[in-house]
Amino acid sequence: MSARPLYLDNAATTAVDPAVIAAMTDCLGSDGNFENPSSSHAGGARARQLVEDARERVAALVNAAPNGIVFTSGATESNNLAILGSFDADPRARQHFVTTRIEHHSVLDTAHALQIRDVEVTLLDCDAEGIVTAGQVLDAITDATVLVSIMHVNNEIGVIQDIEAIARTCASRGVRLHVDAAQSAGKIPVDLSGWGVDLCSLTAHKAHGPKGIGALYVAGGVTLAPQLHGGEQERGLRAGTLATHQIVGMGKTFELARPERDGPRLAKLRDMLWRGLGEIDGIRLNGSRDRSAPHILNVCLPGIEGESLRLALADIAVSAGSACASDDPEPSHVLSSLGLSDALAQSSLRLSVGRFTKPADIEWAVERIGAEVARLRALANGAPAWCST
Repeated sequence: MSARPLYLDNAATTAVDPAVIAAMTDCLGSDGNFENPSSSHAGGARARQLVEDARERVAALVNAAPNGIVFTSGATESNNLAILGSFDADPRARQHFVTTRIEHHSVLDTAHALQIRDVEVTLLDCDAEGIVTAGQVLDAITDATVLVSIMHVNNEIGVIQDIEAIARTCASRGVRLHVDAAQSAGKIPVDLSGWGVDLCSLTAHKAHGPKGIGALYVAGGVTLAPQLHGGEQERGLRAGTLATHQIVGMGKTFELARPERDGPRLAKLRDMLWRGLGEIDGIRLNGSRDRSAPHILNVCLPGIEGESLRLALADIAVSAGSACASDDPEPSHVLSSLGLSDALAQSSLRLSVGRFTKPADIEWAVERIGAEVARLRALANGAPAWCST
């Protein structure tokens, strides 16, 4: 292996594909398409065309109308625009928001901001595998409900929610549905038009594109209040000079993504990883075996302090959960929602594969993780506490 750590943290971010880098570079230098896409001169028109071409490529991957794609700085901004923009545009005096306890912090923290404004918030529980049902959503909706927000693929455990069924439920009650698809686009099929989703957050850097660029899909007829002011870019929903190179990078990223090709390959690597790690005594899978995205594996190693294991595995880049919460000493809110104790949640690892992960990488990771678990258990003098934690 090289001196560089083996990278198995692709759910946090991914290496940018060389073809994406090349497309972005063409938009940066004085000989490239660096002009402001809002300018009226010929260079601006060329840049504008590149932006529109990228918009079409993003829309094509998720089966959406290109004019519904609004470029943002990433899925976090998209989540904020979808949620706050929906409530700011709704005239009802009483307002209600429905989401789940296992959402990304960019949704949960925005829900808290709504509560400060006296919006009622319902946080749905999941089952022991991380699944939330359409029936739960239906039971939670009231006459005051403005928006339901459900993540398609959970960023920590990889569970896939049945967005199509949830969308039908929301439509039957005339309630808007927002979906965070940051982890799913490019890995598994996303069919926004077919499912009837109203709003959907997307990002490039989870699919081998650049950081700092994302999009919000806004279905026809959906009205949002902008959260940034100072320009009429992006249909007046997102002020600011369009970053042509970033947008072109996202377009190329989504053009290269092929869920029907990439998904099965990633699933083989993930399954290979699970088979190898499954030989470790006491190991458990966090999440659903049957409804899981192909790139994420979250495991619990009872009796092994997770931070100690991660430090011991300095030659492998893994995580305890969401990278956005890496400075938080508290156990993962997602794993706690599955019913894991604090000790078990803190004994868990998230491993995630990507386009550049090879079978040999998996073999080496299994060997290294197994060896470190055995070493840490030996240091504990073989105490059987891990068997009953």
